[in-house]
Amino acid sequence: MGFFKDFKAFLLKGDIVNLATAVIVGGAFGKIVTSFTKDILMPPIGMLLGGVKFTELKIVLKDAVLNGEEVVTEAVTINYGMFIQTIMDFVIIGFCIFMVLKAYEKTKKKEEETPAAPAGPTTEELLAEIRDELKKQNTK
Repeated sequence: MGFFKDFKAFLLKGDIVNLATAVIVGGAFGKIVTSFTKDILMPPIGMLLGGVKFTELKIVLKDAVLNGEEVVTEAVTINYGMFIQTIMDFVIIGFCIFMVLKAYEKTKKKEEETPAAPAGPTTEELLAEIRDELKKQNTK
């Protein structure tokens, strides 16, 4: 039973929950960026380059072997258009992460610059004040 109790405590630590949340949100964000690149960004760029579909850009190293209309052996290709699109995804995600980290650092810097509230008197100082007041009252 000790193993499962320890494992549960490990999973419920704040860092693990935050990490899991970040992974899930990051995965969803990656899909959004991929769709943005594929469906919104690349079509106009392809149109400007003469109606090119980036996903179809490739170098054929070896043609497919056909038997009538049946493909016996697939073509061997270097799909550099897909690679360019993946690089665009990476650059966009990298830029977004950079912007988030810059904003985070800015808030951390502001927190560090904010002066802490002055510390109150220590217990010893309070006791000394009480002692001094009692001495004053007893001498009157």
